[in-house]
Amino acid sequence: MDHMESSASETSAQAQALINWELAASTAARLTPAGPTLGSAEIGAAVENLRLMADISVPHVHDITGLEAARDLRDSSVLVVDRASWAKANTQSFAVMLKPAMEKMLAGRHGTLNPGAAAVSGAITGSQLGAILAFLSSKVLGQYDPFSALAENSTAPAAGRLLLVAPNIITVERELNVEPADFRLWVCLHEQTHRVQFAAAPWLRHHMLGEIENLSGQLLGNVDSLLERAAAAAKSLKDRSSSGAPGRGAILELLQNPEEKAALSRLTALMSLLEGHANVVMDGVDASIVPSVTTIRQRFTARGEDRGVIEKFIRNLLGLDAKMRQYSDGAKFVREVVAAAGMQGFNKVWESAGQLPSEAEIHDSKLWLERMGL
Repeated sequence: MDHMESSASETSAQAQALINWELAASTAARLTPAGPTLGSAEIGAAVENLRLMADISVPHVHDITGLEAARDLRDSSVLVVDRASWAKANTQSFAVMLKPAMEKMLAGRHGTLNPGAAAVSGAITGSQLGAILAFLSSKVLGQYDPFSALAENSTAPAAGRLLLVAPNIITVERELNVEPADFRLWVCLHEQTHRVQFAAAPWLRHHMLGEIENLSGQLLGNVDSLLERAAAAAKSLKDRSSSGAPGRGAILELLQNPEEKAALSRLTALMSLLEGHANVVMDGVDASIVPSVTTIRQRFTARGEDRGVIEKFIRNLLGLDAKMRQYSDGAKFVREVVAAAGMQGFNKVWESAGQLPSEAEIHDSKLWLERMGL
């Protein structure tokens, strides 16, 4: 028994060494673009205002969703962070999400990865992940992190934490030339909806973690062919970039066999539902709640159409445009279901994993309505 525990502990340590998470966080902090220039008083006022808007948004989410979990929700911490802190928080969550799949991969290899190779691999992947997080750190306005409490030595509340990236929110509200308080409340409505989703469905965190583990396990389980497939994906990306054709993203092109595609399909459907529902709530407010909401929507949508060549390339590489389609596809599904069965009918999705829509149902809401007897 002692030998088995020692072996499991060794496998866990090796798995953590495959990605140098500390290096990822420090690389992201070093490469992250500078945020807007603000005085200490301005920073303090912005932090206080964002916390206020996060608090104010919860009753509105309750009114729109009808979910009892949203009533006076106090289950998570709200953190107003800078770009480097957002990146570090995500290295902690990635470590939680990828650990089971990496341990499974190493167990399947019977511990053949030597410590030196693991350290080199960890440094390479850590620096690469840090570079990706540095790019993303200037794009994300907010994020609900349901996995933070599962990280080693975590002090986060059991339910998770809500991150609001102050430099990015301030940058965008200035670019759009909109009323800061209105824009901040609008953003908080979206992020607090994610918090409510996980509160309304306590099973959702571990279900989502299982789907991520399944997908990453499929990829890492085929690690021997990963380089060959990565080269093919890069060629596909180059071809699409030159032709202007949209794609799922080069990283997603690594998925080839039916099991991998099925795992991606389930996760895509789940993310489409969560993001689409949050967008519907975000757009469910009127001028009585966010006075300049019409202007904000118009300018925010138009902003996404003006991107440079390098940013378009990176977004294509990471599949971020596919993520944007998740927002629109999921929102369409939610609106159609609510129109047919009311919000109470739609809320059946939070009752169990078996009632989540498939990717096919996301694209054809009638299929889900029929399966639910609605």
